[in-house]
Amino acid sequence: MLSLVLHIIKSIQHSVAASSDGVIVDSLSPIRQWLNSLEISNPAFAHWLCRVIPVQCPFERDIRLLGRRLLRIPPLCKLNPLYEEVVGLRLRALCYLADDCGEDVRRYCHSRGHV
Repeated sequence: MLSLVLHIIKSIQHSVAASSDGVIVDSLSPIRQWLNSLEISNPAFAHWLCRVIPVQCPFERDIRLLGRRLLRIPPLCKLNPLYEEVVGLRLRALCYLADDCGEDVRRYCHSRGHV
């Protein structure tokens, strides 16, 4: 696993932001492809993914004082360039547990309370 991560990092280092003809090259493409190609075939790995990847953005919250909202922090996770791939990976893990393993995945579908 570590060698695969190192290989991906090296391929990102060798990619350039723009080619000679001005076409933008996605330097995160190798990581995107790796995340999208991950096979979920182990229940322990699927459970781990569902525990580690949150249901909703953990940064989104309301800052309150004496019951009044002073400030709202929007969900910042969508700024992550790999957001779609990570959410897709969590969904594939949930589907594997529910469809292939026949497990009840409701415990992974509830968000934790906001502060």
